Amino acid sequence: MESDHEWYRNLPPEERSWVGLIAQAGIRSFIEWFTGSQDKAHITADVFGTAPRELTRSISLGQTLDLMRTVVDVVERESSGLAARGDETKVREAVLRYSREIAFSVAEVYAHAAEARGAWDARLEALVVDAVIRGEADDSMQSRASALGWGTTTNVCVIVGSTPEAGASHVVDELHRSAKRHGVEVLVAIHGRRVVSIVGRVTDALRTASHLGEHFGDGPIVVGPVVPHLYAAGRSARAALSGHTAAFAWPAAPRPVRSDDLLAERALLGDLPARAALVSTVYAPLSASSGRNLLETAAAYLDGGLGLEGTARALFVHTNTVRYRLGKIAESIGYDLTDPHDAQTVRLALAYGRVAPEPSFRMTRLPEPPLEPGPHEL
Repeated sequence: MESDHEWYRNLPPEERSWVGLIAQAGIRSFIEWFTGSQDKAHITADVFGTAPRELTRSISLGQTLDLMRTVVDVVERESSGLAARGDETKVREAVLRYSREIAFSVAEVYAHAAEARGAWDARLEALVVDAVIRGEADDSMQSRASALGWGTTTNVCVIVGSTPEAGASHVVDELHRSAKRHGVEVLVAIHGRRVVSIVGRVTDALRTASHLGEHFGDGPIVVGPVVPHLYAAGRSARAALSGHTAAFAWPAAPRPVRSDDLLAERALLGDLPARAALVSTVYAPLSASSGRNLLETAAAYLDGGLGLEGTARALFVHTNTVRYRLGKIAESIGYDLTDPHDAQTVRLALAYGRVAPEPSFRMTRLPEPPLEPGPHEL
């Protein structure tokens, strides 16, 4: 073993002694098996019971196979000197038969270890996802994330979709396999009718969600914003979960869709961060424009439903001026008022901005007396 395998030479003395005990137990068990009833029921216990289960964490399955192959080769080579005259062929066949049983025993040991490790990882994974959803980035979550290899993972986002009706128990494994193929890392948990996945090492969140989307059930797939690391993923999770609930208010929403594209729908559900985002990203820039021209144009175009010419008449400007201002609005806030969904989003942002209590989002003015009495004054 020492001359043929470098990994054996690099093992600590204690683990090398364990490997030696396994080899000796294998040879001793073969002799007892060959001279006895040749019952294979106790092979696993006899051979691998001498070493602790922790050895499977230090020695891989491939290295264990190297160990078994070397021992079997030595025994087979020396079988002619061990066997009585005329029994050489019988001993060689017994070695081959016993090595087959040993191979199955090796597979069984590592299968049990993999199942135990997989079950433990699944529990850790679910705990980490739950902690991210609750926003509990404490020491226990950090230690669990480090145990899963997420201690240094960057560029993280949360993707939420529906649980598939058939095969919900396999969606976690399928997402892990798909994520590995596309070079990203993923943590997955099933929350009732939702599949919550935390994806790391993301370069294009929507593209990644498109690759993973085939494993979700029918319905919307919402992608939260990309954050620097796992411990800031609570914001992405809250946005994605809120967006998944609100996405049904936009039947024509793309699949997948960014949570930031669902600000209006989320605000209607009482999502305060979404409402604040609408005010800060839409109302505030329009209100800060020179002479509030963009705000007045947007309000006249949307609230009046007058189109270009009607808006021009209401503002006493030329139609080209309205068209120019609409272009400036799209450039300033990223919403095109000629698009129905964008128009609805801006309309709600203007409404929330008018009632926003923050002074930075609202420019108060004293009401001017009407030139003519209103209908209620007649």
